[in-house]
Amino acid sequence: MTPILGILLATSFVASLVALGILVWAVANKLIFVGKAEASTIFLEGEIGHPDDSASFGGKNEAQTHHFDVLRAGIDRAGKGPVMVLVTAGILWLLIGSIFGVIASLKLHWPDWLAHIAPITFGRARTLHLNIVAYGWMSVTGIGVALWLLPRIFHTPLRRPNMAYLGALLWTLGVVGGTLAIASGWSDGIEWLEFPWQIDLLLAAGGFFLAWPAIETAARRKSRHIYVSGWYFLAGMVWFPFLFLVANIPGLHMGAQQATVNWWFAHNVLGLWLTPMGVGAAYYIIPKIIGKPVYSYNVSLLGFWSLALFYSQVGIHHLMGGPIPTWAVTLSVVHSIMMFVPVIAVAINQHVTVAKNMWAFKQSMALRFVWIGALMYTLSSFQGSIEALRSVNSVTHFTHYTVGHAHLGAYGFVSLVLFGTLYYMMPHILGRRWPYPALVKAHFWLVVVGFSIYFLSLTIAGVLQGTALMDPSSTFAEITKMVVPYLEGRSIGGTLMTLGHFVFAAHFALLLLQKAPRDNAIDTFALAKVS
Repeated sequence: MTPILGILLATSFVASLVALGILVWAVANKLIFVGKAEASTIFLEGEIGHPDDSASFGGKNEAQTHHFDVLRAGIDRAGKGPVMVLVTAGILWLLIGSIFGVIASLKLHWPDWLAHIAPITFGRARTLHLNIVAYGWMSVTGIGVALWLLPRIFHTPLRRPNMAYLGALLWTLGVVGGTLAIASGWSDGIEWLEFPWQIDLLLAAGGFFLAWPAIETAARRKSRHIYVSGWYFLAGMVWFPFLFLVANIPGLHMGAQQATVNWWFAHNVLGLWLTPMGVGAAYYIIPKIIGKPVYSYNVSLLGFWSLALFYSQVGIHHLMGGPIPTWAVTLSVVHSIMMFVPVIAVAINQHVTVAKNMWAFKQSMALRFVWIGALMYTLSSFQGSIEALRSVNSVTHFTHYTVGHAHLGAYGFVSLVLFGTLYYMMPHILGRRWPYPALVKAHFWLVVVGFSIYFLSLTIAGVLQGTALMDPSSTFAEITKMVVPYLEGRSIGGTLMTLGHFVFAAHFALLLLQKAPRDNAIDTFALAKVS
């Protein structure tokens, strides 16, 4: 890296601070005014004060429960097909990715188990798990959620749904092709970028055809204000293609530069792609279920723009101690600490909103998933900022602690929010309730208990492992034997989570097969004026 590049990066950070200061000043002086009226744009007239979760607050049937949905006539109809295709594909990828995750976990303490089968050796199974859940489950389902929520936010039907079908097909073919390539031993060999770049072209094309309908829907919106969820969804759909294409250009990045770009991309996949999907969904689902706007809508604007300004350079702290300039790592550490700003902004809005309405949390299973996921976002972000400090990183780097932290964000945050969002979405889309509420509770407790065991096992193992690695008298063999019980705990937790995923998928299948009586149907397709 040249001094000129360093100056540019430092200048961009200073510019980010100045821009954030101007934003705060403008909001404080009401030059940019966002208040209760803007926070209420996700509600139609008369909706505020009415909780919205059919499984918890419903009437005799769905028509009574969603009596406001006739005012959204036609909005859900255009996007129903593409959304259902994406959600169904995402759930299938969740099951496949979970199986490979359990296999990889078991091999850490049963290294000889099925060692003769090349596609499920640890190196391939772990890589398959990562890429399938990242680009299959979380990305595909997140896009499906965005394509359902954006039309509701903008009060207009999804534009070009056939283009969304094409995008879903191309993206799915890309994930299938990448999965088969890795299983057969063909990989680019770069973490989070293991799919061969030739196959990544399918993902890029699919992403283009999925983003276009969302952006055109936003351009033709009937609402004057763009609700904060819309900012997160649209930004993610703009940021991800840029990140993905730059990181995948073959032959452009070599050596230490390649490692730098790798972690620039890997961290930004979570922070500038999956995080906008999770935070955007939570910003919509939490107030909708409770029936009240978020606590402080002004703060939501601060949260979004500070994420945009500070997250992009966070990932370089993963290369601390590596052959890259110290100033690059230092800049990344500073950006990591600055991430307290957007995280606290989101926490103030979402956690205070729920804390003031705990009656809803106790009754709504969908809200439990979403809010606990939002709590995990706060915890994982705080943990990540602290982990970037050199004094902490020197202990946790290259240990199981980092794996636990990654799952706290990707699973504890994003996946739990997606589960809760799907539990809220499906009755609106299909016009019928989830048939077995007991299965929703079983799913909740299996994934929450399983993930708690998983995360605590890896966190404790990582601290012990890192401390021992810094002790010259400890041998690597002793350290490996020491963490085996915690790796077994990881496998137990992961198996419980996977069992929860199969319960969820089975319940989803039963919901699709269920036939609702005619008097229970929601008339979301009737012709009515949408304000």
